[in-house]
Amino acid sequence: MSVSRVLSFNDFLIQLEQDGRFTAQTAEQLRSTPKGAKQAKQHPLETIADARIQDTKTNKNLDMDALLNWLSEWSKQDVFVIDPLKIDSLKTAKVMSFAFAQRHEILAVEVNDDAVVIACAQPFNTGWEADLAHVLKKDIKRVVAHPDEIRRFTIEFYELAQSVMKAGLETDPNAQSQNFEQMLELGQHANPDANDQHIINIVDWLLQYAFEQRASDIHIEPRREIVQMRFRIDGILHSVYQFPAKVGLAVTSRLKILGRLNVAEKRKPQDGRLKTKNKLDKEIELRLSTLPTAFGEKLVMRIFDPQVMQSSFSDLGFSQEDMKRWQEMIGHPHGIILVTGPTGSGKTTSLYTTLKELATPEVNISTVEDPIEMVEPAFNQMQVQQTIDLGFAEGLRALMRQDPDIIMIGEIRDLETAEMAVQAALTGHLVLSTLHTNDAPSSISRLIELGIPPYLIRATVVGVMAQRLVRTLCPSCKIPAAVTPEDWQMITHPWRTGEPTNTCEPVGCLACRDTGYKGRAGVYEIMPLSESLKEMIQENGSISNLRKQAIKEGMHSLRLSGATKIANGLTTIEEVLRVTPASLNK
Repeated sequence: MSVSRVLSFNDFLIQLEQDGRFTAQTAEQLRSTPKGAKQAKQHPLETIADARIQDTKTNKNLDMDALLNWLSEWSKQDVFVIDPLKIDSLKTAKVMSFAFAQRHEILAVEVNDDAVVIACAQPFNTGWEADLAHVLKKDIKRVVAHPDEIRRFTIEFYELAQSVMKAGLETDPNAQSQNFEQMLELGQHANPDANDQHIINIVDWLLQYAFEQRASDIHIEPRREIVQMRFRIDGILHSVYQFPAKVGLAVTSRLKILGRLNVAEKRKPQDGRLKTKNKLDKEIELRLSTLPTAFGEKLVMRIFDPQVMQSSFSDLGFSQEDMKRWQEMIGHPHGIILVTGPTGSGKTTSLYTTLKELATPEVNISTVEDPIEMVEPAFNQMQVQQTIDLGFAEGLRALMRQDPDIIMIGEIRDLETAEMAVQAALTGHLVLSTLHTNDAPSSISRLIELGIPPYLIRATVVGVMAQRLVRTLCPSCKIPAAVTPEDWQMITHPWRTGEPTNTCEPVGCLACRDTGYKGRAGVYEIMPLSESLKEMIQENGSISNLRKQAIKEGMHSLRLSGATKIANGLTTIEEVLRVTPASLNK
């Protein structure tokens, strides 16, 4: 089709009917359906997708994905999924003006040295191509994309680019404050103000975008000439954006103001927190941490999802057997229960979920945390304040005079805190806490290393749970896949369980941003301390023998717990191997 043409609703219906995607009767029914205000603003494909018509070729609904694939075949233009994590909006916004993009309903999605990729939902509208190619002096490659994504991201990309440019892009990006290689540049403009409206817009975009992408952490990292922004999604860091150095400095200052940190202090680390709301009007807590680096302050924000408090044990990945063993442990009226694992393995989430279940009007639950990660009205939460000598041990000592029933200690780091936890357990309290060890049996040796006598460990510790988080396969695109006997033995050795039947592998789709994974679940190693295990806790006792005995009594290792999820098609061998070291399987 050589003549430029904007396809109407009727044009799409005629072509779909000719291609046998639905009958003439269906086409006529769609034509006769009254159009409201919403349909008047929609692209024709959106109206057709909303009608939920069955495709006569596939016997599936003609949803937007199916319609875009059909349009791609008709126009011989590839389908492009707009992923803002992979698009440099500052660069694409320079391709054309916002007015030009809106007028022609197009969006630049990729800029190369010799070509520009333009997304459009009207593949035969070519009226703008010659003018744009002449101005850019580059080839135009066309792709088709979701019309609503084009509308949305046109506004978002141009607003962000405008805010960045007006906040200081025109100034010299080399004039970075607090840079160890600071160079004095005379006559330069002042740094953008942290309270400037453009900086406020950038910060608002940054936070909302992180919430949409299910990020757990936001990293703002200064480099020599730029400030890099990365999101941690499902445990993996993704580069998102690069700001000019001055703009990044102002963004960091703005966030420090919101987190009630000392903006003037850039020489030492600081911690703070702020509360905001996402687009669904749900409150979200963020924990801020700054660190002085060679090129300025690095800022990391931990995002605490409010839905965590509503999570059940099955949501966290507990199997029925895991849940039964854990429930028996937390059902004890007194003693110490430990959750162990590296940073970011979900220990705090497991503890909060447990405390939420234990929180009834009849019990007093008190916590000592550093910091308070999620505020929960059902608990009495105390923040550790090292600057006034209020550590875990001092906080726990104070809590003991508050008539507690259940106590949660953020972490047992030293002998004094461990001794206070033991004392609390001996006097009839249930104490939950965390340790940093590789597996459950190693927690016993860790307590002995801290200086707790074995007889007190035998008297107080109820059990230990080690955990890790594995990425779960995207339910929208995962496909069945066989596991080789060698790989399966690597995971299940020395248990040598039967061959798995429902294993799957990742593919990648729009829902999971082409990673093949969406969300995470826990793998758990739960070790209740039976009488036979307690007898093995000695000053110079063998942790290896303790582990073997625990396995005999039904403890599943982290890898074997992961193997169950692999066999059920929830994750992959690669994921389990990634988070569980080989040493834990011996």
